[in-house]
Amino acid sequence: MVMAFSDNLPISESLGVFIGITGFNWLSEGQAEPLKAAVTAVAAGAIIAIARHWLGKRRKR
Repeated sequence: MVMAFSDNLPISESLGVFIGITGFNWLSEGQAEPLKAAVTAVAAGAIIAIARHWLGKRRKR
């Protein structure tokens, strides 16, 4: 079964990273830094997507 590219995008994981970092900054520093959190969330999402792609290729062998 072939999955669409959008099925492998880690949207919920990236959103969780964004909310977690924003919330932590808000609680610890008293202010949220959404730009820093967004950049980190996109980076985490890219790493997850690459890992899913790589692991998918390893399973097919």
